[in-house]
Amino acid sequence: MESLLCPLAFMRLSFTLTMLFLNLIPMITFLSTTSADQPLCHNHERIALLQFKDSFVIDCKCAPIYGWSYPKAASWIAKGINASDCCSWDGVSCDENTGHVTALDLDSSCLCGSINSTISLFRLSQLRSLNLAYNHFNNSQIPSGLGQLSRLEYLNLSNSFFSGQVPYDISMLSSLSSLDLSEWYYVPETELEGLKIPSLTTILGNLSSLKQLHLSYVHIPSHVPSFLANFSLLTSLRMDGCGLFGEFPPSIFQLPNLQVLSLAKNQHLSGQLPEFRFGSSTLEVLYLSGSSFSGDITFSFCKLSRLRFLGLSENKFSGHISSCLRNLTQLTVLDFHSNQLTGEIPSSIANLTRLNGLVLSSNILHGAVPHSISRLNRLRVLYLQWNQLSGTVDINMFTRLKYLFKLQLSFNHLSLLTKTSNINTTVSKFELLGLISCNLSSFPDFLRYQDKLEILFLGRNHIHGKIPNWMLNTSVNTISTLDLSRNFLTGFEQLPIVLPWVSIDFLDLSHNKIRGSLPIPPPSIIRYDASDNEFSGEVSPLFCNLTSFWYLDLSNNKLSGSVPECFKNLSNSLSFLNMSYNNFHGRIPEIWFKGSKLSMLDLSNNQFQSRLPRSLKNCFMLQVLNLGNNRLDDIFPPWLGTLPELRVLILRSNNLHGVIKKQDLHSKFRNLRIIDLSDNSFSGFLPSEYFDEWNAMKATSPSKSSYMEGNAIFNPEGTRWNFSYVYSITITIKGVELLYGKIQKAFVVIDLSSNKFEGEIPSCLGSLKGLQALNLSNNFLTGGIPSSFGDIVQLESLDLSQNKLSGRIPQRLQQLTFLAFFDVSHNQLAGPIPRGDQFETFESSSYEDNLGLCGDPLPKKCEDSENTMPATPSSLEEEQDSGSRVRFDWITVVPGFVGGLVLGVVFEHTLATRKHGYHFVKSLFWRARKPNGRRDRRGFRI
Repeated sequence: MESLLCPLAFMRLSFTLTMLFLNLIPMITFLSTTSADQPLCHNHERIALLQFKDSFVIDCKCAPIYGWSYPKAASWIAKGINASDCCSWDGVSCDENTGHVTALDLDSSCLCGSINSTISLFRLSQLRSLNLAYNHFNNSQIPSGLGQLSRLEYLNLSNSFFSGQVPYDISMLSSLSSLDLSEWYYVPETELEGLKIPSLTTILGNLSSLKQLHLSYVHIPSHVPSFLANFSLLTSLRMDGCGLFGEFPPSIFQLPNLQVLSLAKNQHLSGQLPEFRFGSSTLEVLYLSGSSFSGDITFSFCKLSRLRFLGLSENKFSGHISSCLRNLTQLTVLDFHSNQLTGEIPSSIANLTRLNGLVLSSNILHGAVPHSISRLNRLRVLYLQWNQLSGTVDINMFTRLKYLFKLQLSFNHLSLLTKTSNINTTVSKFELLGLISCNLSSFPDFLRYQDKLEILFLGRNHIHGKIPNWMLNTSVNTISTLDLSRNFLTGFEQLPIVLPWVSIDFLDLSHNKIRGSLPIPPPSIIRYDASDNEFSGEVSPLFCNLTSFWYLDLSNNKLSGSVPECFKNLSNSLSFLNMSYNNFHGRIPEIWFKGSKLSMLDLSNNQFQSRLPRSLKNCFMLQVLNLGNNRLDDIFPPWLGTLPELRVLILRSNNLHGVIKKQDLHSKFRNLRIIDLSDNSFSGFLPSEYFDEWNAMKATSPSKSSYMEGNAIFNPEGTRWNFSYVYSITITIKGVELLYGKIQKAFVVIDLSSNKFEGEIPSCLGSLKGLQALNLSNNFLTGGIPSSFGDIVQLESLDLSQNKLSGRIPQRLQQLTFLAFFDVSHNQLAGPIPRGDQFETFESSSYEDNLGLCGDPLPKKCEDSENTMPATPSSLEEEQDSGSRVRFDWITVVPGFVGGLVLGVVFEHTLATRKHGYHFVKSLFWRARKPNGRRDRRGFRI
């Protein structure tokens, strides 16, 4: 029996194996056939790819987005496993039938080096997709050889450091459905010139198959061609920051497949939105921010039911926010900031349940903040600042929105109730909180429980008393910006030696009543403003350890002592230093070295003595220098004339003396626009050799809407921040101090009054055609008024009083159509006063004590003007003590006295007596002095 079973079992096993083999035959046949028929990549294309790889350095440190890059081509090898089959290489795709390379995706692949038109890449003739985005091609041009890749359907060269003109050859790629040449990252101008397209028509005219066209931040000084409205396949058009101008064709808005339209930051591109039909538009993203579109938006978007993102900020749109916005149920971001929208915020906005960003700041919206906003459960960002919203707002409507992390209510007419209910259940963890001018009388209690705040604005409220201890523990590890300015704070409950906010960059305690010693910020500080308080005592040497300082303002306090010598540690970082209006004394230390970044220094209105600090000649970025109202004893500093950026020089009211003359061929002051040397003891002739070279004062072209400013760039932990500040200065004209919160670049002033200058007025002053105010009063000048003054066409104020000038008032001064103030009193002038234009507006006090003058507005008529003799000097003019002279002051208070003026001048003749360096002036515009006798620098803002 066993002998029978064994053969049977064997037969069954044989049958099973046979059937298994028969079943495997088709599979084996398929695999062998596929292996034999599947072509490897073509050898000439493999070689071309290797040559392309070898023409670059592969280094991820040069990638535009370091940390997100991967060196795909690094795995391409000439020998070894898979060396012969380039179709298996990372980033390479081939046609499965022909083996030709059809797609090359080297996005973020760490390629570094120049690219040219002879590169081997163009031997890949079957290429249909090419992606070289986010590499670094060393500012080389896009190669014209791209035109050889005639089958290309997808081309992405974005963010790869190309520059120069986009080649015309791209227009030959008629099969393109996607073209991306855009740039999205910040690149310093010195490092990258950028891409340019002089005309869109030449590049795009043949590319009607495009579905995606992305050219953002390519320089295109061109109109948008209307033929783009015929690109019916277009789904995405991005042309942000291109320099486009003219009117945008409205028909492009209504392309049948358009989903994304982004034209932001084209400030000269205008246009209006068309009348959309309900359900007809496919638009999902509309981004026009920072352009010049206009029109009434009241009903513009109600029919765009597919919209997800709407960005219209910084345009010229008007109208009100219609309640029909409730139809936009897909919108996640709504941004209308910096327009001219009016009306109220509709309560129906609560219907936008997907909304996570609502930005309505900087408009003219009024009424209450609708409580329905509290139902926007997905809201993350809410900006309502800079409007005219009013009423009482309960903070609870925001603290219950668990995703809300940025809230701005600043600069409205709101009163914020900050008493929170069930504080322990508060879920909102703010990162940015703006509550400026919200009628707060105390620190909001809910801040005790905030531990993620990065930016907190509490300025311009009515918060009284001391800063509580718990406030010092609020978000102690995260807060970077804290504004407590313009309140009624008097100090700290307990002042630590160093403030505890370990990451704080910006701290503003200005315009309070804080007493005691100056609090020391942590080493992270970049900008620190403690001005306009009552801080006293000396500046601690611990400030010298704060080597990240960029901006330090300690002005208008009661600080004393000397400037610490160790401030030299700040020389390489400090850009703005203002210690004016304090009681500092001693010499100004030599603390500035080569490489100094100082651009603004104001040590005025202190008691500094000795000479001017010579180390300032190392400050090649210095634009504004104000050392006025001290006790400095020195000669004029010609060495400052070598500073290439110096625009404002104020040395008034010191003990400076001697003759002003050039001592160095390089001492030119060529960019100087404002100089005030008044109330010193300079002598000799006026410095005509400088007047000849003050070229910046000869120009009349600078924009009257731009202001002198400083800026600084920081790179903390791999990020890049660009900060700027506008300069402000106080200019004194015969003792009247005026605060200029901003200094227009077109502002040009020379004040050499109250010195001991003698001789004639140089006629070359007439070449300074940009001058708007010239004060040479209270000197010992002789001779006549130069007729060349008639060429200073921008002149608005001319004060030549209290001298020994003789002769006639030149008739050419009638050409000064902007002249709003004119004073030649207390001289020895004779002859007729010019008639017409501005001279009809001047009163008799402008000419008094010139006995030889005649004509209106004086009572003396010119019967025989040709024979009028100069009058004898009055006893006042013969007095040697200039401090006892009767003087008349002019005051600058309002802009636009006549059309086109930069500096409007309103003048009132005020009797001023100088005695022991103080001016007692009775005037409508005179400001009250502080109890300690120092002048208050706050006054009329121009």
